[in-house]
Amino acid sequence: MSDLKDGNGPALRNESLGRTVSMNLISAGVKFGLTYSLFHNNSTFIHLAGDLCHMHKRVFLLFALIVLVAAGVLAQTKTETKKEKTMNPAVIMKTSLGTIKIELFQDSAPITVKNFLSYVDDKFYDSTVFHRVIKTFMIQGGGFQASNPIKQKTTKAAIVNESANGLKNDRGTIAMARTSDPNSATSQFFINVVDNKILNRREGDAGYAVFGKVIEGMDVVDKIRDVQTGKSGVIANAGGQGQQTTFSDVPQTAVVVESVRQAPAHK
Repeated sequence: MSDLKDGNGPALRNESLGRTVSMNLISAGVKFGLTYSLFHNNSTFIHLAGDLCHMHKRVFLLFALIVLVAAGVLAQTKTETKKEKTMNPAVIMKTSLGTIKIELFQDSAPITVKNFLSYVDDKFYDSTVFHRVIKTFMIQGGGFQASNPIKQKTTKAAIVNESANGLKNDRGTIAMARTSDPNSATSQFFINVVDNKILNRREGDAGYAVFGKVIEGMDVVDKIRDVQTGKSGVIANAGGQGQQTTFSDVPQTAVVVESVRQAPAHK
């Protein structure tokens, strides 16, 4: 029994040792495998995270580019809109006392501006006079030709009164002259030499339609307002026929509008 025991003892120890070594090797292999797998998976995760990061960067850059382009387009649109709004027509009025440049507000008074420019293009105002000048009020012209006596010209049809456009009869503005009929303006205009609130539209009074303002030559306007005036014989249209009559506030020395021409649009 002892020999059997002694004989089997080393064999059992070797077998146990072999199992231990095998288990250790297996354990080491598993650990290596897990370590490699973990490293590999971590590496894959890192690469995946890097790809996602790059993708996010690309998306962000693309979004930023879209925002910049949209902002640029919007800014350009606003600029173009602003340019369109500020590109008003203008005219150069040459008179015997100097030159006046007038900006016309076509957005606020489209009918009046179109009407005025139609007379300009027809050279209707050439060789006309300022036939009514009141130093503390306004200077009026656009209806009588420079002759002796001055003679009223035939005009086109009257236009609607655009005095409800919000523009005020302040110093330096140009407005349409008319009769007591609010919608009777044709060719005659006046330039305010003071602020004339009484001419603005208000309850019970249609007012006078402002359609532009003097932007150069206000000194010339003041020269005209300072001329000597008095009563003078004129030939005015009455019922379609010229009749001799007398006007007050007529310049004693004619102030002639030599020409009125369209100028480059005012910015």
